[in-house]
Amino acid sequence: MTARAGIVVTGTEVLTGRVADRNGPWLAEALRVLGVDVTAVVVVGDRPGDLTAALGFLAGSGVDLVITSGGLGPTADDLTAEVVGDSQGRPSAVDPALEQRIADVVARLIARRGWRVDPVATAAGTAKQARVPAGATVVEPVGTAPGLVVPVAEGRSGPPVLVLPGPPSELQAMWPAAVATDLVRRALAGATELRQSTLRLWGTLESELAATLRRVDDQLAGLEVTTCLRDGELEIVTRYAPDAAPAYARLRQAVETDFGATLFSDGPTLDEVVTTALVDAGLRVAVGDSCTAGLLTARLTAPAGASAWLLGGVSAYANSAKEQLLDVPAELIAAHGAVGPEVARAMAEGARHRFGADVGIGVTGIAGPGGGTPDKPVGTVHLAVVTPDDVRTRSVVLRGGRDAVRERTTTLAVHLLRELLLGGPPA
Repeated sequence: MTARAGIVVTGTEVLTGRVADRNGPWLAEALRVLGVDVTAVVVVGDRPGDLTAALGFLAGSGVDLVITSGGLGPTADDLTAEVVGDSQGRPSAVDPALEQRIADVVARLIARRGWRVDPVATAAGTAKQARVPAGATVVEPVGTAPGLVVPVAEGRSGPPVLVLPGPPSELQAMWPAAVATDLVRRALAGATELRQSTLRLWGTLESELAATLRRVDDQLAGLEVTTCLRDGELEIVTRYAPDAAPAYARLRQAVETDFGATLFSDGPTLDEVVTTALVDAGLRVAVGDSCTAGLLTARLTAPAGASAWLLGGVSAYANSAKEQLLDVPAELIAAHGAVGPEVARAMAEGARHRFGADVGIGVTGIAGPGGGTPDKPVGTVHLAVVTPDDVRTRSVVLRGGRDAVRERTTTLAVHLLRELLLGGPPA
């Protein structure tokens, strides 16, 4: 058993979905790298009672450390530091030295951005952020909010609580200093190596994988295996201690034996696989797109250094744009319509020639919610990837709403590119 931690993400905006939780998943992986197992990630609104209940729940689960994110700002709904102090039996008070350091940061921000502020309100907010539970360790602020490590008061039992700010950039920048504090190091002293490996399949059903896992279940002691099917891609994520490495080798062998035709990665994501293949081959890509509205180009340019392999992309919705920018013949559109395999291939060829690329990708489809016909219902998508010597095409009808169709089309296009570059499971 390795060290264990629980996470509380605070904020009504996160609880209601107005803001996506980026801190919980990031902290879970950061802890996994340290060998710490996460038992739960709890999201609560800006209500003291709910935060107190979440802290009590995690403390009662036997974790070695509780981590909170959010609720450290200067406004009335930022209550985390004081609530944590009360829960740990440590009342809060203003730390004058910390108050001055925060005031200096605030003054620099005001001067840099040219803000006009109410000095009384600003001072009150600064004092609020400088309230520290008795006996807590302060982690110096990255923005204006300090982090805190709050031990439980003498005579009580429970883990220390590491209090971190809500903005992901501040939390992530503060993390190294936070885990280096004595209290956190002692709390996580029992951490052992916790490995994580990922296999990625394209076109395999979860039910098929489940049959394989049942067949070898008695050989997988010490493995925590989870699966996730997303847009046709099946991830097998396995966590295990070093002494279970032989069991993981048996799992990998079973997957390779049963699904070698659809196994496309032993770790790297699809985008990483494709990027590496393009760089290794020295190939450059261009995109002609009338379905994803630039999502495909954006995805190909997400990795740093994308200019080495992507020359450009054209979002050509109008027929005139297809004709003028991608050299799609007007008679081709007249004969087959703007959504068809012939136009997708012509867009790929046009993008390749226009940009002088080695590889052209063409995508045309009906993302919806309108525009469908009996012959071409909403979700109809045609794709083509071409080189001077090869061509790969796919025609599909995708389910889901507009956003889902566009996202799935983007994933399908990248897989089609992967198939052309590397072979393997067809898109």
